Amino acid sequence: MKKTFFLILFNLLLAGLFAQQTNPAPAEYLQIKEKLKSGWNTWNTRDVLSQVLLPEGLEIKLGFKQSQAFDEPFLQEALIGRNEEGAPVIRPGEHSYNGNYQKMEIQWESLHAIIETATVDDELFILISPEKEFEKPIKLVIEAGMLWNYPGQVSKISDQLHAELPARQLDVFCTGEAIHDFALPVNNAYLVVHLNKAVGISTQNVPLEEIIECVKAQKEAFYGGAQTFGKLAEASIAIQSGIAWNLIFEPKFDRVVSTVGRLWNEEYGGYCLFGWDNFFLAYMTSLHSKDLAYANVIEHLKGKTEDGFIPNDNAGNGRKTWDHSQPPVGGIMVKEIYKKYPEKWFLETVFDDLLEWNRWWWKNRMNEGLLSYGSSPAKNPFNERARENMQAAKYESGMDDSPMYIDVNFNQQKHTMELQDVGLNSLYVSDCYALAEMAQLLDREEDQELRSRATKIAIAMEKLWDEKTGFYLNFNTESDTLSKRLSPTLFYPLLAGVPSAEKINQIIRHFNDPNEFGGKFILPSIARNDPLFEKQRYWKGAIWPPLNFLSYLSFRQAGFYEIASELAEKSLQMFISEWHRKGFVSENYSAITGTGDDPRLSSDRFHSWGSLFGIMSFMEEDYLPAFEKNINQ
Repeated sequence: MKKTFFLILFNLLLAGLFAQQTNPAPAEYLQIKEKLKSGWNTWNTRDVLSQVLLPEGLEIKLGFKQSQAFDEPFLQEALIGRNEEGAPVIRPGEHSYNGNYQKMEIQWESLHAIIETATVDDELFILISPEKEFEKPIKLVIEAGMLWNYPGQVSKISDQLHAELPARQLDVFCTGEAIHDFALPVNNAYLVVHLNKAVGISTQNVPLEEIIECVKAQKEAFYGGAQTFGKLAEASIAIQSGIAWNLIFEPKFDRVVSTVGRLWNEEYGGYCLFGWDNFFLAYMTSLHSKDLAYANVIEHLKGKTEDGFIPNDNAGNGRKTWDHSQPPVGGIMVKEIYKKYPEKWFLETVFDDLLEWNRWWWKNRMNEGLLSYGSSPAKNPFNERARENMQAAKYESGMDDSPMYIDVNFNQQKHTMELQDVGLNSLYVSDCYALAEMAQLLDREEDQELRSRATKIAIAMEKLWDEKTGFYLNFNTESDTLSKRLSPTLFYPLLAGVPSAEKINQIIRHFNDPNEFGGKFILPSIARNDPLFEKQRYWKGAIWPPLNFLSYLSFRQAGFYEIASELAEKSLQMFISEWHRKGFVSENYSAITGTGDDPRLSSDRFHSWGSLFGIMSFMEEDYLPAFEKNINQ
């Protein structure tokens, strides 16, 4: 009872200290938030070799020291995907959201080992298993300390570490024989053992055999849970792991959030939430966790700017893109999450923020009757160069260097690029309809307002139809010409329900055309017959998860289920093949080789939204609600 009281008091103090300047969160969400920020997990964004206990902030860190004659290297932190000289190679494996089971393979200097972690009722068990006999001896360093200036004290007592926390005491034991090493750049209490055989670490004083059994049991439980997805069990594990390795505790606002990648978090001052990325992450986490899906949406919306839009990025160092947003997928994804977990308080909590963002597009990005991506006049405390120019407008599109925007100018008076974008207008119409359904469910009077805007955009889009091409095409408002550059974004009018049946059939033909989007590895981000396709670098031909996912939703909305299934299956195969081959969940994939490490690419090897390639198959098998059904069906 005393322990519970102190934990509640501790959490209340933290919540008051780090509360964001937003409306009070509903009681339902506060309960979810407290539930999420508990237990051992890889919460520290700086280091995947670290286990942190929440809510206290006690960290157990693994480090490795290479023993040799001179200049003994010491690995104190590690992240997935580093490629600089001397960086460890981390192959991520299984990782549950709750931290109950985790596995990785690490290679560094002469070290080659498997690290597995299991948690049971706030007890931590770590197993480090060398994969081979090391050429040079390796020392394992077990360091313990308090993160984020949280209260507590850790000391070394005999051959164990002892933590005095606000509401409890905790000890850390190691099955290896402790040795002395005073030449370590470590300021916290630590233990050192030779890693010449398997070593176990735990918060219970148990032998190695029991640690091995505990790890095995939690692995079996994790795999057993995945079996509920039948033939998609392996995909379920890969999707959850691809996101879980980038799930962090963010101390600035005292919250658990999904992020696109720890390397990005490091670059952006501790965390970074991206405009459309984090709505996709919220939707994907709904496959396994209502709490995490709700939290991801609510925390992301807290980053809304004073002008009422979700910024392109919202960083830990206080930086936001105050001048530009990213594609309006928020309402679309929130609607899908609600369909799986229909709790009205959730919609009531997020609706006004989503509505304000929807209105912002109409007010700030209208360009001669249709929407264009842009960049508005805004404060610029970080002196960024991509402001009120074409590059900033490209960033708002989410497709930073797409060939669609070559030879397009930026209009300083309109604050938009001179291109009416088919993808943007289609997503906006879909966002309007999604919000209109929510408004109707919540008995809000904005239903007609939203449907009116959707209708106006849909009617205006008819001028973008090109009969010869059989596509709605982007329109250059400066030269009064239709762009002939083809991207999967041109499938999005199907998502918005814009085209007639005759036009739908013409649009669909492009899917299987081997000169455009057809092929073994689909969908390229620019048509195969585009002169820039062969580059494959970034948005010049590579396959991107959000384009495949939004195109998949478009085909389902239009009733082309066989085409949607083909796209889902080919996307899943790319995703699983890369997971098998290297443990990658890549930012983008080659449309030529189907891999995420093709040297032509510019691709983060471990980027959470790569799991979008797998998530479509779960809609195919009815583990997620069918997209084409409305919120009341």
